[in-house]
Amino acid sequence: MDQRPDNRADIRDFLADRRARITPEQAGLPTSGRRRVPGLRREEVAVLAGVSTEWYTRLEKGHINGVSEDVLDAVARALRLDEDERIYLFDLARAAQPAGRTPRRRKAVDVPPRVRWLLDSITLSAAFVTNGRLDIVATNALARALFSPVFDSPTADERRLPNFARYYFLDPGSHHFVADWDQAVALTAALLRAEAGRYPHDKALRELIGELSTLSTDFRTQWAVHDVRIHHSGVKTFHHPDAGPLELTYQPLDLPLSPHEAHSLTLYTAEPGTPAEDRLKLLASLAATPTHTPAPTASPSTQSSPATHTGHTGHTGHKAQTAADPGPPVD
Repeated sequence: MDQRPDNRADIRDFLADRRARITPEQAGLPTSGRRRVPGLRREEVAVLAGVSTEWYTRLEKGHINGVSEDVLDAVARALRLDEDERIYLFDLARAAQPAGRTPRRRKAVDVPPRVRWLLDSITLSAAFVTNGRLDIVATNALARALFSPVFDSPTADERRLPNFARYYFLDPGSHHFVADWDQAVALTAALLRAEAGRYPHDKALRELIGELSTLSTDFRTQWAVHDVRIHHSGVKTFHHPDAGPLELTYQPLDLPLSPHEAHSLTLYTAEPGTPAEDRLKLLASLAATPTHTPAPTASPSTQSSPATHTGHTGHTGHKAQTAADPGPPVD
């Protein structure tokens, strides 16, 4: 039985959108007369890629199965795709190949002790682990304190992990917490689209995208743009309820925990000698000094989901589903 996901609409919309973004002048093509479509025509992309117009038209309709890597590379160059977009196109092509067997359901991956030790050893930067769906699956104390609005949000409860996508798109408080909310939601949607191309059989991911599409007009708008991000880093400014304004640099790093699921280790830190560094140190001090009695710790035998690995906190507002296996406070 063919277990391929039907991703023809994703292929069609992605290629058509990228074709519309390129002008003939940018592509080095002559222009004459009035054009009925924005960007390049299909026949112009075909010429640039060195394939027939009929063949490219078929590709843009979603028939990507069996296309060689050389041809995909040529199309990527013709459409001026960046590295993340090129990877996404190849992921879509890979997903369209006939599956030899029924894809296995992706199981939640436990965060191994060595990663927990690594997180706990980082005291001057907020460090946390996310999966491709942007669930927070493990943190150090400072990250738990920094992202306390995400952990304390109604979008995170006993049934599910704190999730950046749910928080940004479904919690009105996110508009105040992150200074450039528009940029944050655009990046979030682009990361989810890349993940959907990489793991099209992920039921939890499809459910998350369906939930956001149903409940958030902003998500539907961002999803329709078909932007893709895989590698990202930069600067974000937060309005933290305890520490005030924090301008922090961030850098995600690939964390190979499983061949079946992507994870990232992300660090947020402040530029030395800035007011943000002083405020981040203050927040680290607050995180290392519990002001409330910690929630009970669940034993490993009772842990039923990765939600039990998001602890490591002494910060106020700590919730039960993130308290399991909290680890020692970070000094």
